Amino acid sequence: MVSLNVTVLGSSGTYAGPDGACTGFLVRSPGATVMMDAGPGTLANLQCHVALEQLDAVVLSHCHPDHWLELPVLRNALKYVLGCEGLDVYLTEETLDMAERVIGHGFATTLRPHVIADASTFELADQRWNCSRTDHPVETLGLRVEVDGRSLGYTADTGPAWSLAELGRVDLGISEATFLHDSPECNPVHLSAHQAGELARASGVGRLVISHVLPRGSIADSVAEASAAYGAPVDVAELHRTFDV
Repeated sequence: MVSLNVTVLGSSGTYAGPDGACTGFLVRSPGATVMMDAGPGTLANLQCHVALEQLDAVVLSHCHPDHWLELPVLRNALKYVLGCEGLDVYLTEETLDMAERVIGHGFATTLRPHVIADASTFELADQRWNCSRTDHPVETLGLRVEVDGRSLGYTADTGPAWSLAELGRVDLGISEATFLHDSPECNPVHLSAHQAGELARASGVGRLVISHVLPRGSIADSVAEASAAYGAPVDVAELHRTFDV
């Protein structure tokens, strides 16, 4: 029996491409159902897999809008349509400040915020989470979740000065791979596909999935570049695909 799996709700980098969505994942174990990042477009895709009432928590990596802006819409659905209160939301101080400004009065009745930061740990039923601040301009948290000895690691957004090794052993790693290494857009606050593969190999990641590719980028070229650097085949975070950890 699989104790932990992750489903892709969106994986476009910066903005959503046609028929796509920004970053978001559904992390499920026998004890908990958790939305990890909630970029624009992910709420519709979430409902292809679970009812909104089945969510036990939301975990947000950072305040950039392509990673959290479905939270106000989720709150509206819970408060005004479904009559649900007290959904746990784990998020950085910056993200909480922005969310409170957008959602306004009544935030804390529908959503129950918990501020997380570098080195934070918390448990969601059988899921054990830990956080590590990545190499990104705003406070951004790489995330690791473990269930029954199996571990999932997520880079969120990061430059090359941070790697999944900061989170400990990872059986399945989801890494951003925003650019191709020689593309003119490549910059030090995101990873290229080559860097994603190279850092995952150096971190001992058991299996690598790349995400956050720009919509105008080539998925095939990104997979090829990451695989060459990783030294083994690399998967891609395709919409609605589920990976067993």
